[in-house]
Amino acid sequence: MDEKDKTLYVKESLRKEQQYSTEKLYTYADFVTWWNDEDRYELIDGVAYVICSPSRVHQKISGNLHGLFWAFLRNKPCEVYHPPFAVCLNAAGDNDNTVVQPDLIVVCDKSKLEDYRCNGAPDMVIEILSPSSKSRDMLLKFNKYMQAGVREYWVVDPDAQTVKVCILKGGKYETKDYSDTDTIPVHMLEGCLINMQEVFA
Repeated sequence: MDEKDKTLYVKESLRKEQQYSTEKLYTYADFVTWWNDEDRYELIDGVAYVICSPSRVHQKISGNLHGLFWAFLRNKPCEVYHPPFAVCLNAAGDNDNTVVQPDLIVVCDKSKLEDYRCNGAPDMVIEILSPSSKSRDMLLKFNKYMQAGVREYWVVDPDAQTVKVCILKGGKYETKDYSDTDTIPVHMLEGCLINMQEVFA
């Protein structure tokens, strides 16, 4: 099997099974060869996962959050990004084996930003749960973000209309739950308050 056929085989396997695991583990260098495909992928410890297409509700919540953060950060040092935009979580560049595409990231250290990726942990990450990614967001990525030093991690549940806010303190996340009627202070952005009624509207 030549390299082109092998790449097509990997993509098809990923699409059908959601996860592709063989003796070969992948890095960002592999990840970028899949970049123009109709699907999006993430790597966690070298294992590739498909990111399924988001629902309409997911898209609305993502758009509302992005708009609120963009408005607050306008003309400020930190910047907000949404996918498709890769995060090399271990800051290992092309050799990074953990490459994620969160629903929203805030980056204050612009030296981490490159044309097509963030090389290192963002200051803040927001993930919006979907059936296909729930366990990954709540377990695998929770631990990866904590280990990488993401200062603030939000997990938004569209079905329950809740938000779990995780603040990094002493190398561990302290968590607090919020509802759709709450206004949430952003810990790492002084003065930033996110009204969840606007987000879930």
